[in-house]
Amino acid sequence: MRGWLVVNGFLYTGKFTELTDMLVAAAERKEICLEVRSNAEIYTGIFELDPTVSRPDFVLFWDKDVILARYLELSGIPVYNSSRSIEVCDDKRKTYLSLLEAGIPIPKTISGPMTYENVGFPSLDFVGSLEDGLGYPLIVKEAFGSFGEQVYMAENREDLERILKAIERKPFLLQQYISSSRGQDVRLQVVGDQVVAAMRRYSDNDFRANITSGGHMEGYEPEEAACHLAVRAAQAAGCDFAGVDLLFTEDGFLVCEVNSNAHFKNLYDCTGIDTADYIVEYISSGVTGFC
Repeated sequence: MRGWLVVNGFLYTGKFTELTDMLVAAAERKEICLEVRSNAEIYTGIFELDPTVSRPDFVLFWDKDVILARYLELSGIPVYNSSRSIEVCDDKRKTYLSLLEAGIPIPKTISGPMTYENVGFPSLDFVGSLEDGLGYPLIVKEAFGSFGEQVYMAENREDLERILKAIERKPFLLQQYISSSRGQDVRLQVVGDQVVAAMRRYSDNDFRANITSGGHMEGYEPEEAACHLAVRAAQAAGCDFAGVDLLFTEDGFLVCEVNSNAHFKNLYDCTGIDTADYIVEYISSGVTGFC
């Protein structure tokens, strides 16, 4: 069996290479040829423009280039995760619509009104209805972002207007602040229909729990309800595998985010469980072919 591991050729730093190394090593343990290819090497139309290129049996798509992922699917190649699931998870607004459609519990969420690049928000009159629906403090998230770096807290109207003016030309959403989960969440790694590893992330001085933002981590034994919710959330987003973040409430869990290409190295460091083995096993069970 031979596959391509597609990565972004312009953002291939150590944080990403350590993941691809783990995936390639997991494939080797299964005697699968997994070749790392960048989206600069693999382009739309490659098979038509260069007939000498041999098609892989599958593609493990570790990037957000959804156009390329869709092209590979149209070329008849199984792609994990699918272009649609990557698109849904990359845009937090689409993630929440998918979760809402599936009846999955999420914080109260409002998608910011669309504007245009050359217009922005000449007026913030709409803010009143947003704060009435969510109250303060509230969370502002840019629709596209990773590692918690494009997530902000507004304590009052002044904060909210300042944040919105700073990001007004970017799509965003606003979300109810879940005080019971301040500075902590649970990351559950879903592969197929099971949770294969979990950890609790927490921060002593930040409302975000992300490790990149200075948070800490510890192994976590998830309740059955948490596992069930995480699997439902991943499936609602169309993912074969995903990192699902849950928030704590007095009445159970809420889904915070679904990450199609979750960075599972921290999870490995925390639990000793190698998600790469589960991903490769999942793919190999659904693909036929030989190297």
